Amino acid sequence: MTIDASDFKQLEDTVWDCARLARSLQCEIHRTYKSDGSVLTETDLKISRIVEDCITRLFPSCSFVCEETPVIRKKDSPYTFVLDPVDGTDVYSQGLPSFAVALGILDRNLKPCGALIAAPRFGLAREELLVSLQPGGRLMIDGKPFEAGPDKDVIHQITLGSNDHARLDFTHFDAKIRTFGSSIIHLLAPVVYSSIQACINQPSYVWDIAASHAVLLSQGMDISYYDGSPFTYTDSFVYGKEKYRMEICAGTEKGRSSLRSMLPLRA
Repeated sequence: MTIDASDFKQLEDTVWDCARLARSLQCEIHRTYKSDGSVLTETDLKISRIVEDCITRLFPSCSFVCEETPVIRKKDSPYTFVLDPVDGTDVYSQGLPSFAVALGILDRNLKPCGALIAAPRFGLAREELLVSLQPGGRLMIDGKPFEAGPDKDVIHQITLGSNDHARLDFTHFDAKIRTFGSSIIHLLAPVVYSSIQACINQPSYVWDIAASHAVLLSQGMDISYYDGSPFTYTDSFVYGKEKYRMEICAGTEKGRSSLRSMLPLRA
């Protein structure tokens, strides 16, 4: 099965509408908490329903995984759509700009192959950012073809998950660190920002990484575990909603290796 361009455009429009909806609701949002202590808002639930309805209508044979709703798993599904309705809910609920609606697409072998990432208050020299990668297509950012810049092997700046500082040894690290409060934006940054080369992210869920991982792969970059082993998508990780096992790093192969040497995990 291939995804028709017109269907993908409908899905893109839906994700973008949801991001703008989130922006319009942000100033009046109320924080609540799930049983694990993570933040939940009514926006998360509203967007989950909208995107699930769109995918069910356009791609009825496909599976759907969302942070806030039960898994829909179809036998012999050609694609699995993975939604984080508001990635960065904590910063979103505080009125900060670095949040995104993130929809990743996994192929039949659970490899990231497509993405829609809409960050309505966090852009490239503009207020909005829309990242679009149709499976088998070219990476588009804000409606224009995009390629990551060169010189991503040497680490000068990285993005870092908000909890990772406690696990890392900074003794020999002299690069700059950016942190935004959104795993999706952190992992996207080595592609879209010219002076950021890599990312480190703490153990998280499939919806926190799938969309950005597809974008990284489209540009010759990848994610690996912090011990250097390959990162793979398993049934339990995707459909069982389990966290991956340890910190990950994202970037080029040389960049990831250099980063692990410069900034090792604490003993």
